Amino acid sequence: MDYTTFLWTTAGAFLTLCIFSFLYKDNPFYKFAEHLFAGLSAGYFAMILWHNGLIPKLMYDRLDDGNWYFLWLDSSKPWYLIPALLGILMWARFSKKYQWVSRFPLAMYIGIGAGMAIPLEMRARVNEQLSAMMRSIDWSHFFGMNGFNLLDTMSGLSQLIVFIGAICGLVYFFFSKAHTGVFGGMAKFGIWILMIGFGASFGFTVMARVSLFINRMQFLDQRWIKSALATTAPWWYEVVLYLVAVVVVAYVAWELAAFLRRKKNPETNQVG
Repeated sequence: MDYTTFLWTTAGAFLTLCIFSFLYKDNPFYKFAEHLFAGLSAGYFAMILWHNGLIPKLMYDRLDDGNWYFLWLDSSKPWYLIPALLGILMWARFSKKYQWVSRFPLAMYIGIGAGMAIPLEMRARVNEQLSAMMRSIDWSHFFGMNGFNLLDTMSGLSQLIVFIGAICGLVYFFFSKAHTGVFGGMAKFGIWILMIGFGASFGFTVMARVSLFINRMQFLDQRWIKSALATTAPWWYEVVLYLVAVVVVAYVAWELAAFLRRKKNPETNQVG
């Protein structure tokens, strides 16, 4: 590994350990890594907007046939000066006297964003869900294409569960009738369906965070210890790294258990 790659890899390992240090307590190393990450992200995003947004979509591809000293009014597409002007007005936010001017482009931006987001959200979260619920049940392959298989989304049983689960989930939120008898049983089954959905979503979120932690540990082990520090690292390097991983996991588990105990016995948190 060349010297430059070694320095950048070591810097990445140092910043990773700085972030992990927050598991102990808030400290200057964590604050340094946090502020550095926020600053680099903002700078990177600004450069993306400049090179992928402003330059190709306004300065060159849209107004490149005009003259800058004539404010591009002699361009064949002078109407592109309108979004440019609105973008300039956004900078009025930094002026206490003229910050009210930035409300006009901001309102237009929010309106356009809402107009684009609402149909997409309706399609993804409502229309697609309704389409999946109203799909005709395949009674000829009720238990799956190749025998009993609940994971086969095209099986009639899975389609029937989706339909009944959606109906019962909606019944739970119907409060104009008492949840008793058959109606109450449907509402109770709807609660189970909702809990399964929330649990799956929470589990996916947790696994995503765990995968990030595993990725960082693999970076420390494979990219830093085995590649950057030495081609054949001493055996105790890996032992120390794995011990750190065990300590981190144990600490997180201990803090989670303490949090659950405090939630179960809130009176123990009262002083005096």
